[in-house]
Amino acid sequence: MQKEPLIYINGEFYPKEEAKISVFDHGLLYGDGVFEAIRAYDGIVFKLKEHIDRLFESAKSIKIDIGISKEKMQEIVLETLKKNNLKEAYIRIVVTRGKGPMGVDPRNCEKPTIIIIAEPREPLFGKEKPVKAIISSLRRVPRWALDPRVKSLNYLNNILAKIEAIAAGVEEAIMLNQEGYVAEGSTENIFIVKGNEVATPPPSAGILKGITRDVVIEIAKELGYEVKERDITIHELYTADEVFVCGTGAEVVPIVEISGRTIGNGEIGPVYKKIKEKFKEKVKDPKEGVKIE
Repeated sequence: MQKEPLIYINGEFYPKEEAKISVFDHGLLYGDGVFEAIRAYDGIVFKLKEHIDRLFESAKSIKIDIGISKEKMQEIVLETLKKNNLKEAYIRIVVTRGKGPMGVDPRNCEKPTIIIIAEPREPLFGKEKPVKAIISSLRRVPRWALDPRVKSLNYLNNILAKIEAIAAGVEEAIMLNQEGYVAEGSTENIFIVKGNEVATPPPSAGILKGITRDVVIEIAKELGYEVKERDITIHELYTADEVFVCGTGAEVVPIVEISGRTIGNGEIGPVYKKIKEKFKEKVKDPKEGVKIE
């Protein structure tokens, strides 16, 4: 019988069914908090330092003092993996503003709530599975309303786009920004391929500057492709040779149809295959992460 997972909450580990927070936690009441999603591959926590750096930046941006150092956070992540005997895992770090009385005044929250969950989890869409998508009718929250560099707990914009995709009978929704340019998927960054060019929307398009996105850009450059961060139109999306999305949960996934239009020849493309192969190698490279010891 598989042992019940242990969840870290504020300095203690609890069995899954006993892992609870207050109903007055502002993360629950108002989505007031930040998070990071991380993966471990073959005993290596991929880009752990980069994820923790981003977590602390997000927290600082919304004025949450996490209360522990980055080094201590890394120790706790590794301890969570070891206590659950995991070498391959999906890891979620959640930091909320903490428990306080109802009302949005953050001064009433005494200290943040820190939660770390680690569990075995397949990539979001399954392994090597091509995906169909739609262009969502919902626009991405504009960057001047909420900076997308803050990985906040409020994902309602993304969830509504996902609901729209499910209702349309496809797996994913691609969201546009306020100017009508391509932004991102419901939880992934997006790339298009046209000839030797691999293009992806720039941070100014109102996207989360994904860590997996940075890795894909690096790989594409190593493979000799011309990589551009630029605005992408719907027309370019429909007429691309290849389209793929990437993120911690999904890894790297090909899109073969968008809103009824076949992308390329409707099959997994050669550029995607080369990038995915290099990605598989990189995630297990000890130099690219932190070893679970």
